[in-house]
Amino acid sequence: MVRSFHHSAYPAGLLRERKDRTASAVLPAREVADTIGLIVETVLGPELFDQVVVVDAASRDGTAELARAAGAEVHQEAELMPERGPVKGKGDAMRRGLSVASGELLVFMDSDTRDFSPHFPCGLLGPLLVEDGVEFVKGSFSRPADGAAGGGRVTELTARPLLKAFFPELAGFAQPLAGEVAASRSLFERLPFASGYAVETAMLLGAWDEVGIERMAQVDLGLRRNYHQPLEQLGPMAEAVLGVVLERLRGEGRLSA
Repeated sequence: MVRSFHHSAYPAGLLRERKDRTASAVLPAREVADTIGLIVETVLGPELFDQVVVVDAASRDGTAELARAAGAEVHQEAELMPERGPVKGKGDAMRRGLSVASGELLVFMDSDTRDFSPHFPCGLLGPLLVEDGVEFVKGSFSRPADGAAGGGRVTELTARPLLKAFFPELAGFAQPLAGEVAASRSLFERLPFASGYAVETAMLLGAWDEVGIERMAQVDLGLRRNYHQPLEQLGPMAEAVLGVVLERLRGEGRLSA
């Protein structure tokens, strides 16, 4: 059973009292000039994060400049860990962001959320500081654009059915593909950062291997307004999720070909 909490349990004042480790927020960013400034300012507002890192994908709309003006430490993803070669999507950008994040606790968040509220970073950081034994936190939310309390189309049609069928302990995660995730630096350093759309599924399975379901949790972050992927991108997303699961099943000997 996945341990589940609500963001309202973690007001900023309580977290400041409980904070005993440094914390960094890492935001992969691509062409998000309309949201990045407010997000950075909001993350810094409660004075819980010692560092906010924006990993920019050579955005041409001023994302990097706006993030820097709002108080973030900005890096171009291609300039981080150049020995890895060309950047291969979001997961690779996240891994490169980890290389410059200095906090003992790390929170990764998407950078395209509209109406971003302080309860997003507080909700993700909260269980690591307040709840006994929690080492990995995943965000969950409702998405008003599709009128559903659950996840998006790939989540509901691919990710959750696959987890329910093959990894039922993880089926309780409402948003297995959410980009909002928090853990200690030491745990993130042991997790896989798969390239592209595969990163969230691979990371969830990796955390399960490392700490077990009893030390994993999800936090209800309420309403999240973000841009939906166009229909033509849903196929590659679903294929990436399926690929991670098939690779895992082969490794466990549950799939012969």
